[in-house]
Amino acid sequence: GAHAQQSRRDEQDAALNATRRGFLGGIAFCGCGLKHAVAAPGQPQRQAVKVAGKRVKTIDVHAHCVFLDVLPLIDNDRSVLVNAVRGANEAPIDVPTRLAAMDRQKVDMEVLSVNPFWYRRPRDVAAQIVKVNNEKMAELCAAHPDRFAGFCSLTLQDPQLAVQELERAMKSQGLKGAAVGTNLAGVPFSDARFHPVWAKAEELGAALFFHPQGVPELNAQLAGNGWLANAVAYPTETSITLSKLIFEGTLNK
Repeated sequence: GAHAQQSRRDEQDAALNATRRGFLGGIAFCGCGLKHAVAAPGQPQRQAVKVAGKRVKTIDVHAHCVFLDVLPLIDNDRSVLVNAVRGANEAPIDVPTRLAAMDRQKVDMEVLSVNPFWYRRPRDVAAQIVKVNNEKMAELCAAHPDRFAGFCSLTLQDPQLAVQELERAMKSQGLKGAAVGTNLAGVPFSDARFHPVWAKAEELGAALFFHPQGVPELNAQLAGNGWLANAVAYPTETSITLSKLIFEGTLNK
């Protein structure tokens, strides 16, 4: 009855708190299933990459993290933050494990981003999520400036607020630009309502990282082997986004 339900809630809260402690203050790394996160034992640390005998710095701009501090804003639903990869949930990892993986894969620096899971949420909730993301991203990158840089999150439900968030991220928080999806709940980013955001990005010299979110209309056709969501849907989605920005005149503007 009610006592059993409360006991289950207490157990879930305890597990959540333990998880938060384990992720060094609420930071967790995740990916798109393309990075093997756990470093093999005995691997040399921070291997150098050389081209024509000269050491080069390798920077991975497609690297994701999440901040567990947003959980109260999403009803403590941790599944929102965890990617489903190849039919299974992808386990988040912590800072030392990510650094070990970077060393093993000869990655000197990652530019981190949070995939936008807040685009269909109410504007005020989304704004709170974005505020937490950007503050925590700035803290993480400041703590490891030789290994991490960051893209900010934006509340694109309110483009004028997004302009302010981008300016704050670039001028005060030390971030390098913004990570965005490919549309806002079906509204293409070539729509005039978003022009102030892209204009501010150009003014600030901010990089924009467009990350696909999936094409639900194709899900039935993409089912089965081959991980076709990533292999087919994502490239298609990003191609559509870029084409609209070109052919609707956004890039010219």
